[in-house]
Amino acid sequence: MIVIQTAIFEAMTSDSLIISVSGIRGIVGQGLTPDVVARYAAAHGAERRAATGRNTIVVGRDSRVSGPMLQTAAMAGLQSVGCDVIDIGLACTPTILLAIEREGAAGGIAVTASHNPAEWNALKLASEKGMFLTPDEAEKVRACVERDRIPFVAWDELGSITAREGATRAHIKAILADPLVDTKAVWDRGFKVVVDGCAGAGGQAARPLLDALGVSIDGLHLQPTGWFPREPEPVAANLGELSARVRDTDADLGFAIDPDGDRLALVDETGAPVGEDMTLALTVDYVLGELAVDGQLPRPVVTNVSTSQIVDRAAEIHGATVERTPVGEVNVALRMAEIESPIGGEGNGGVIYPPLHLTRDASVAMALILSYLARTGRSLSEVVERFPEYTIHKTKVWLSGVHARRLLERAAVAFEGAEQDQTDGLKLIWPERQEWVQLRQSGTEPVVRVIAEAPDAMRAKELAKQARDLAGDP
Repeated sequence: MIVIQTAIFEAMTSDSLIISVSGIRGIVGQGLTPDVVARYAAAHGAERRAATGRNTIVVGRDSRVSGPMLQTAAMAGLQSVGCDVIDIGLACTPTILLAIEREGAAGGIAVTASHNPAEWNALKLASEKGMFLTPDEAEKVRACVERDRIPFVAWDELGSITAREGATRAHIKAILADPLVDTKAVWDRGFKVVVDGCAGAGGQAARPLLDALGVSIDGLHLQPTGWFPREPEPVAANLGELSARVRDTDADLGFAIDPDGDRLALVDETGAPVGEDMTLALTVDYVLGELAVDGQLPRPVVTNVSTSQIVDRAAEIHGATVERTPVGEVNVALRMAEIESPIGGEGNGGVIYPPLHLTRDASVAMALILSYLARTGRSLSEVVERFPEYTIHKTKVWLSGVHARRLLERAAVAFEGAEQDQTDGLKLIWPERQEWVQLRQSGTEPVVRVIAEAPDAMRAKELAKQARDLAGDP
């Protein structure tokens, strides 16, 4: 008998609302409405007060058109349980999380749906540590709402709202102060880059950071209008305009940022996308290499089970190992904190650099990668060529068509000869061939994600198709 384990806190899905460790996410006007947002924000505020004895919550948002409305609802919900709100307005998610630590707040809320299309929005809930909620903490918020136990306060105990400026400036200042961000070397190199902000919040930090590093910027969609000019997820298929602009302007490289500024994808000087996983691999190579110069023993790198094995190859260069967690930023961040990992993140372009903070941050990734290229004197294509080539193929199965558990059970039977890893969903591995395929229920969409990797592109596509086809009749 084959048993498929599930996570402690599973995603709960309806047609347009997903409640998971990644937050409360849905289609605006359908599953996600101001009253839903207010109630979950109130529950979060109440739980943070109970957990910390503090009552200040930091709130910010990305550029989505629905953002101001839903941020207002979230702040009202927080006030209704006696929380004082620090409103930092339009900001990247890492900026919001860093502000929680700086303010000594009980927690925070980022109103953003990250890479989801424009009709979606979400509440990303954070603790006093400037990290997203753990599964247990997220479960308490959900239970508080579902059991109708929100402790609303009387009129004379309502919380206040204070607007606070300068969060982005403080974020940039912290990045520039890090010793591995080599401002002089980057300035002397005189980089010319194209930055695609997808009309999101990412440009809020990217432009002033790159200006401070002496980088010449050609901007694409840096105005935070919220009217996304392309699909917002920074995968290769969505980077055609950026690739063309890099070639047309003879730029050194291109950066693509997702709407809330926590994921970074790269395009080399020829206009070729190098893959989101390479963002993490290059920062791993750079950070571990710099620590080795200082004679420090390499601590393990931490990433999730869906990330490319290219990260393992980068760690191996410096004698380091890689530990893998379930998908979800907080899962990676918690493990990094536990073992004092120097660098980690997720293969979606989300780099976590603990000396700054334990959250994915596109801006710090840009600064580290530019420092890496400046110190080595290489182009982006030259550093990428140092690594073996792998292809990741991704597809999905909509949950309306099949039960997630049933699909995973079919896969366990169909790929019986493979090693099985049930850290998150089901990952089937053939180590000798450097191939794997994973099926896992998404925490941000009502789908089962199917991800396959192999040295050969056709083989990766074939593995993914074989797994996806199992959604049909057995």
